[in-house]
Amino acid sequence: MHGHDRPIYTNIVYPFPINPPFVPSENPTGCYRTSFTVPSEWTGRRLFLNFEAVDSAFYVWVNGVRIGYSQDSRLPSEFDITDQCRPGVENVLAVQVMRWSDGSYLEDQDHWWLSGIHRNVSIYSKPQVMIADYFVKTAVEGDFQSATIKVEVAVEGPREMIADNMLSQYTTEAVLFENFDDEGDFKMPSEAAHLQPQGLDSALIGCHAHTILKAQLQRPKLWSAEHPNLYTIVVLLKDSSGAVIDCEACRVGVRQISTRPKELLVNGEPVVIRGVNRHEHHPRLGKTNVEACMIKDVTLMKQHNINAVRNSHYPMHPRWYELCDLFGLYMVDEANLETHGFDPEPWTWPERQLTFDPKWANAYLQRMINMVERDKNHASIIFWSLGNEAGYGPNHQAMAGWTRGRDPTRLLHYEGGGARTVSTDVVCPMYTRVWDIVKIAQDPSETRPVILCEYSHAMGNSNGNFQAYWDAIDGIHGLQGGFIWDWADQGLLKQGQDGVKHWAYGGDFGDVPHDLNFCLNGLIWPDRNPHPALHEVKHAYQPIGISLKDDNIEIWNKNFFTSLDYVKFTWSLSADGAVLERGIIDVPAIEPSKKHRIKLNSGPWASRWQQTEANEVFLDITASLSEPTRWADAGHLLASEQIELPACKPAQRQLLSTSSMPALSVEESAGIIKIKPAGGEGWEIQIDKKRGLLSSWQVDGTCVLSDGPLPCFWRAPTDNDKGGSALSYLSQWKACGLDTLTQTGCEDFEMVRVSDNVFLVKAVIFIEPKGEEPPPPEISESQTGDIDKVTEESIKTQVAEMKEERAQRETLTGFKIKVQYRMFGDGNVVASYDVKPSSRISTLPRVGVQFNVDKECSKVEWYGRGPFECYPDRKSSARVGNYIKDVKDLHVPYIVPGENGGRADVRWVALKSMTKGVGILAIHGEDSPSMQMSASFYTSQELDRATHEEQLQPGEKIEVHLDHKHMGIGGDDSWTPCVHPQYLVPPQSYQFSIRFCPLTRQSSPLKICQTQLEKMS
Repeated sequence: MHGHDRPIYTNIVYPFPINPPFVPSENPTGCYRTSFTVPSEWTGRRLFLNFEAVDSAFYVWVNGVRIGYSQDSRLPSEFDITDQCRPGVENVLAVQVMRWSDGSYLEDQDHWWLSGIHRNVSIYSKPQVMIADYFVKTAVEGDFQSATIKVEVAVEGPREMIADNMLSQYTTEAVLFENFDDEGDFKMPSEAAHLQPQGLDSALIGCHAHTILKAQLQRPKLWSAEHPNLYTIVVLLKDSSGAVIDCEACRVGVRQISTRPKELLVNGEPVVIRGVNRHEHHPRLGKTNVEACMIKDVTLMKQHNINAVRNSHYPMHPRWYELCDLFGLYMVDEANLETHGFDPEPWTWPERQLTFDPKWANAYLQRMINMVERDKNHASIIFWSLGNEAGYGPNHQAMAGWTRGRDPTRLLHYEGGGARTVSTDVVCPMYTRVWDIVKIAQDPSETRPVILCEYSHAMGNSNGNFQAYWDAIDGIHGLQGGFIWDWADQGLLKQGQDGVKHWAYGGDFGDVPHDLNFCLNGLIWPDRNPHPALHEVKHAYQPIGISLKDDNIEIWNKNFFTSLDYVKFTWSLSADGAVLERGIIDVPAIEPSKKHRIKLNSGPWASRWQQTEANEVFLDITASLSEPTRWADAGHLLASEQIELPACKPAQRQLLSTSSMPALSVEESAGIIKIKPAGGEGWEIQIDKKRGLLSSWQVDGTCVLSDGPLPCFWRAPTDNDKGGSALSYLSQWKACGLDTLTQTGCEDFEMVRVSDNVFLVKAVIFIEPKGEEPPPPEISESQTGDIDKVTEESIKTQVAEMKEERAQRETLTGFKIKVQYRMFGDGNVVASYDVKPSSRISTLPRVGVQFNVDKECSKVEWYGRGPFECYPDRKSSARVGNYIKDVKDLHVPYIVPGENGGRADVRWVALKSMTKGVGILAIHGEDSPSMQMSASFYTSQELDRATHEEQLQPGEKIEVHLDHKHMGIGGDDSWTPCVHPQYLVPPQSYQFSIRFCPLTRQSSPLKICQTQLEKMS
């Protein structure tokens, strides 16, 4: 990150040849040198040099003496430097860091390869006889009214003291204090328990003596993610006179982790894991984490109802654990072990993995031991993980055996070997489909709960189908949650040619090999701004369920330890997009896991609802914090739901009589038909006869619609569309030429004057891949007047041949669309489409229309789902309402551009000039469902062309899409075509219509939508 060597991003492949234990002889190396002075008060004490993490291996010198060597890029290395330091003068510390070591074979995580010292380096002192280690264990009694606190203490002393058994003169004791009151003035917390002094065990192990301290704690305040109650334990070492010569302290939580058939239990309750995977990543500092960034992560997680985190895929900065203890996140602590690059193709030789090689057994075991020993006193850790994507074999079994023996208070987690080996206490698959995890949960032979270690791959515009997972998890015993992949886009800041820093991904630093943007799969951008999909996660993860059941509003407290006395419930009633009334709901303090019902007809909204004349009525219920917490202010939204109520009094739409509309004036010139009010003022539509489309629609001199509405079947591919190589949706679409679709012809153009104020225009248009259009009839420019019989017959023959060729090619990859425009004297235009796609196309990205709007018409108002981006398979969190945004604010700046900014279930949308007030209104047809809408300064082709957000070039106009059908975005993973069947768009006939209406400054879109046009026979 400081310009020495370069970042390398790979997902699976090693950036060097696989030949363990050897690494390239050309090994980038960094040399560091600094000086320090030992304080005089440290005289006679032992001195320790601690490196919290160095990537990947290093040597250390103090005053020219080589102290030692260490590796493991994510765990601390500690050296006793007492004998090498000189008091009162400057001491020189030198470090040599190598980028590659044999340890690199065990660190093939899907992340950036970055070398250097990336965590703190410190020197501290201890007395000659010192507390070397302590392990706090808590055992909660069956009724959870008392707990046993046990502290295993190891004391270390000089060899001569060990030889003379002088450590027997020392005693240890411990005091457990209540937690500090964060809200009040600083006061010494009260004592919760005293672990009485104990002498040291005379059975010494090496340089260590041991003792065990115990005490009973009555009515313990248990730790959970809902209530992260912490105590502070102080461990004391005293000499024979009773003087304290050393002490250690940390925060601890009292809690119990256990299982019963198909359930993980925390304090006896089957908590649900609403989790996310988190890499250590800083956009400017790489692997180096700063506390402010960690606090931002943990508070964002809590604010979005995330209650668990998997440390993927290595132990993290020590401060991260303290924050998770303090704020309340269940944690999977994972060993720094991944050998994904050893996976052979096609994965038929698992013994290739290093886990089967006994020469690597110690390296495997040491990584597990060191992690457990460093992190064992953190309450947030409920699982120890044996690593990630490293196969499964004897070395993992050794890790599991040691860990279970060392710490029986926690469970084991490991996905390798099929996620169901004896070395894991939960079934923890990755990217398993909803229907498959249901099968596992319902398998009577499987007694472990299912918790997905990775699911819902958040790469770009993703996380479709998310609600489907949680419908299953909430409803099926044995399914207990999972961890989304993953938390943050791992983009790095890199200065571009424009002198501005932009997000960079694999290959942008000249790194070879690389895996492009596969590091960009987070719910948030690298700068911690949320992606739109995080709204969907928050909704699915919300701890309060709200639903309509049997004419009752049912409120379900999904918490396991918390009643809802901390929650304020409110309601609002809206009709056809307008909010009618709001209020507070009086809800009792619902106990954990209990439900409360409110009769729909007797709620505070009932009278207004029953009196409302409207076609659509929605009841919104929200639950928010009534008091501030450590992670959010009072008023923070915890949960919400929108419930569609039956319309008690459907509104009658005003019928617009065509006879009272202005007459229409029609002019034709050079293949362009101009239609406008007979008075010539207000608006003018131009129709291109050759294309059968509206080439222009002017309102008070502003072009509010042009180049359409043209039927459209292509979208700028998302990362999920690209996943799957030859099987990907993108490959299928390109094989059918959907990326090169263009209008190739127009037939049967017909214009009928139905009355003075109604015109009907019909045409059949053809849209086909470029290069497949039939040649036009060979007619010279001179043949513009009367023609002779021979020429006429020649033209007829060529036209007949062209039609025959079209008829044959309708079975290939083209589209035949029957278009009809009904044009009314007041400016209303009803466009109807009958689409017949080729049956050769497997699935379509979209079926709809696109057109252009003048850039001036950038104010977008719509009635539909919002306010944020949503798609057919990711819209549970989006609420139907009336929203206003600028076009630029609809765009979602994914680092790799693609389809974005859509809004689902749009009933109507208006685009208006911010200055003139003129614009265009589009309303879904009376015989058509609501639309998927998008409006952007970037064309679909531009979104497809650019590989980075900053490369996008805005067009001359606004591109608008109104879709009758839009394929889901998927997200079960990003490397197979995985949109769920109900969200695919099959190649079948589609009929739909859209009503367009010009807008002036005085126009009200809502009032226009309350009108209805006369039907035509």
